[in-house]
Amino acid sequence: MVVPTGQAWPFGETWPADRPRILVQACWRPEADLYECAASVEVAVELAGVDEDDIDIQLFDNVLLVEGHRRLPPATAEALYHAAGIRQGAFRVALPLPARVDPERVEARYDRGLLRITLPKRAEAG
Repeated sequence: MVVPTGQAWPFGETWPADRPRILVQACWRPEADLYECAASVEVAVELAGVDEDDIDIQLFDNVLLVEGHRRLPPATAEALYHAAGIRQGAFRVALPLPARVDPERVEARYDRGLLRITLPKRAEAG
């Protein structure tokens, strides 16, 4: 997001500088699909260009959290960008789960930039 000089900040101040400033988002959110099947909850997270070692998956009571970092190789010094739309840096996606899952049977696979997570539903006592 670029804020031009003199434009009011949402809290009432204006930028004191004489040129625009770029506001950088601390974290970006990758695209994700979540769907429920009879025996499991399935998740797919789009993480093209992310190394598998840079992905952290955490399961809480009713939320799946996927965090990590995308580091793309830098362009050469003489490169002149005409577009820069691939997000880099830290990412985070929190997905509320529609059903209780068994944390002991969760499976994750990472293939061709797509993280797929299978969360088997917890067997109901009865």
